[in-house]
Amino acid sequence: MPVTTAPPPRTPGAQPRKLLWHRLIFGLWYRPVEVLDEARDRSVWGAAAFLSLLCGALGTLANDSFWVQWGVSPLLALEAMAIGSLVMMLASLLLGAATHAIARRLGGNGRFAPTASLFVVLFWASDLPRLVLDTWLPSGSAPVRAAASVTAAFGYALATLLIRGQHHLPTHKAVAAVSLQMLAAVTLLKFPPGSA
Repeated sequence: MPVTTAPPPRTPGAQPRKLLWHRLIFGLWYRPVEVLDEARDRSVWGAAAFLSLLCGALGTLANDSFWVQWGVSPLLALEAMAIGSLVMMLASLLLGAATHAIARRLGGNGRFAPTASLFVVLFWASDLPRLVLDTWLPSGSAPVRAAASVTAAFGYALATLLIRGQHHLPTHKAVAAVSLQMLAAVTLLKFPPGSA
């Protein structure tokens, strides 16, 4: 009777660990290289939308005109907050799309959804401390401006790491891919005209 050898049963490959929002957002602060490597090739649109809306709301609360409007009509003030948050979400998505497009022009090979969504997440996650301070302190105060400087540098470094990893680009090309967008965002959001 011939001996038949059945192939061993296939063991399913290990599923990637689910990347929870809090691990992604807070992990960027204390283990950014590990988190960005874990998030590679993952789309995180939910976290991106949440952070954009949250940061848009915080930015609105830091604006004196919101409180003036609140004294007149709370409903209109909340509508203005919602519109401002949506504008921030769309603007940050455009920044992420522009970063992806430039990285591809420089020879990168990353996919759009992971690059753009992670760019939005790291952009707003790095800006959260400044926004929280700006909500409670005057915009031109020393703590707010110091936080703006630190978080701008940190966000720039994170964006460079993201593009370098997602698009497999050398560091100098990754820096070039994020420079224009980050400088424009820093100028308009973190150090707006008249904030000094």
